[in-house]
Amino acid sequence: MSHQPICLNNRSGKSHSLWMEELEIPSSPPLDQNRVADVCVIGGGIAGLTCAYLLAQKGQSVIVLESGPLAGGQSVRTTGHLAWALDDHFYELERLFGEEGAQLAAESHFQAIKTIEKIIQDEQIDCDFEKVEAFLFCAPQDPLTILDKEFEAVRKMGMPIERLGRAPFSRFDTGPCLRYGDQAQFHVLKYLSGLVKAIQKKGGKLFCETHVQDVEGGSVCRIKTNRQLDVTAKAAIIATNTPINDRFIIHSKQAPYRTYVIAARIPKGSVSKGLYYDTSDPYHYIRIQKHPFDQTSDWLIIGGEDHKTGQDEHVLEKYSLLEQWSRERFPQMGPVEYQWSGQIFEPVDSLAFIGRNPHDENVYIVTGDSGNGLTHSTIAGLLLTDLILGRSNPWKDLYDPSRKTLAAVDEFAKENLNVAAQYGEWIMPGEVDSFQHIRPGTGAVIREGLTKYAVYRDESGTFHCYSAVCPHLGCLVRWNEGEKSWDCPCHGSRFDTDGKVLNGPAIDGLSPMPESIQQEAAKE
Repeated sequence: MSHQPICLNNRSGKSHSLWMEELEIPSSPPLDQNRVADVCVIGGGIAGLTCAYLLAQKGQSVIVLESGPLAGGQSVRTTGHLAWALDDHFYELERLFGEEGAQLAAESHFQAIKTIEKIIQDEQIDCDFEKVEAFLFCAPQDPLTILDKEFEAVRKMGMPIERLGRAPFSRFDTGPCLRYGDQAQFHVLKYLSGLVKAIQKKGGKLFCETHVQDVEGGSVCRIKTNRQLDVTAKAAIIATNTPINDRFIIHSKQAPYRTYVIAARIPKGSVSKGLYYDTSDPYHYIRIQKHPFDQTSDWLIIGGEDHKTGQDEHVLEKYSLLEQWSRERFPQMGPVEYQWSGQIFEPVDSLAFIGRNPHDENVYIVTGDSGNGLTHSTIAGLLLTDLILGRSNPWKDLYDPSRKTLAAVDEFAKENLNVAAQYGEWIMPGEVDSFQHIRPGTGAVIREGLTKYAVYRDESGTFHCYSAVCPHLGCLVRWNEGEKSWDCPCHGSRFDTDGKVLNGPAIDGLSPMPESIQQEAAKE
């Protein structure tokens, strides 16, 4: 396997995160022959790599298959929070899962942070890991009783929490807040780069540019790829942000959201390091990262403005809204130098789905990060390693993908009604009625008879024409101006301007438009 570094290929959209500019990731070749392993991991982000590392550490032979470059998906679009203080709040988790369930959720995320810290120490990974505290404060429109309920729920669990008069900002008075101890932050790409090298040292095999087309469970799992080559394994882990092997069950229990982030310089030390959250819906989240070159500045990283994937036409405005919110509170910040978006999946009951895939033998999944993908991914490494090795784990039932949370039935109904409503686009006219109405560098959906097509016009004026029908479950895709992608508003599949899959659950790309219609576009 090659250890020649290559620059990260940003495959999940056109925006670039802060992390992408600083690091090269070790390269891996495509799958070159049929292979056999104890475990095959599909997905080369933090979930897949953590599972591979922990399994290899236990003596399992592991193969990782990634359709693009390692860490080229959503892991590089995180903000690097490592928190057991969950954004859905523990009083809500207590309502959904009871006191014991809320306790297990806190303990599992706490253990995930400890596991990351141990991996960093064992493998000597230089990734800017720092222990910090988290602070939760109310948005102006929200009652302080939110903090009261959260404090009481966390206090009962015996986790480190205290009340403060305000968060430790010099100019921004948040009012009363809660302080959670024992959180952390890191540089995600530096960590993943170290993890890749550690997996290789332990004998793990990683293959990039290898697209998985089918996963067959059973006493022996068979993973079929686009290279006409297969991997057979005793177990398979689907770590692709959302499962590509499941058509419906899991996708009915979680919803895709886009989340937005900006980064700007601030005078070094002017904002205390920590993880900060407000109670807005969608909420805002803040952290500080040291600048690698400018010794007088830190990076101020602020995210939020989440919305359902494919269900907001004004995605570029989200960055402006974030900047406006930030400047009102941090007037010392400089110009915004980075802005990017990412995709998260929100389970109807707030916790990830980690465990055996429903109705599949020896196939395991990890999905439903709910904005805590880094710790959920590490929980997956710990939990799935135990399940595959036949060991008990106290978190098994809490994260079981087959679980039914009765207290979340209203949220389940709401999300699925939202999905059903998206199919109404089939009877609507196209967004434009002529190819010439599509400006260079943009895309739109056009109706031709009974069919709709996703048409992108590149900067040279050439049209790229594909079916607008998502091959997952037939929803119609919509144009994402910020990432220059086609996004499915039903279950979150995303495609580039050439119709290729960027995000599952779709496995196949968009179908090309018939040649006769493409010729019509060329004439226009």
